[in-house]
Amino acid sequence: MNKKIIKIRKALDKLDDKFLKLIKKRTSLVNKIVKNKKFKKDIVDKKRIQIILKNINKKSKTNKIDPQITHKIWSAMIKAYIDYEYRRFKK
Repeated sequence: MNKKIIKIRKALDKLDDKFLKLIKKRTSLVNKIVKNKKFKKDIVDKKRIQIILKNINKKSKTNKIDPQITHKIWSAMIKAYIDYEYRRFKK
C-alpha cells in the first residue's frame, strides 16, 4: 500500500474521531429539544429544514466546499435525527 495513502487515511481516522465527538454533542442538544416538544407532529419542521439547507449551501460556497457534498451530508443527518426524535419521543 502507498505510504502517502496510509498517512492520509490516519489523518482521516483522527478527523472521524472529532466528528464522533461533535455528533455526541449534537445528539445531546437534540435530546433537549425532544424533551421540549409537546406533540409528535412538532418533530418535523419543514421551514427550519429549508433554512438550514439554504444556509449550509451559502456557507459551503463561501468556504469553497462542493455544495452537493454538504447538502447530501446535512440531508442525511437531518433525516437521521428526525428518525432519532421519533424513537425518543415519549408523550
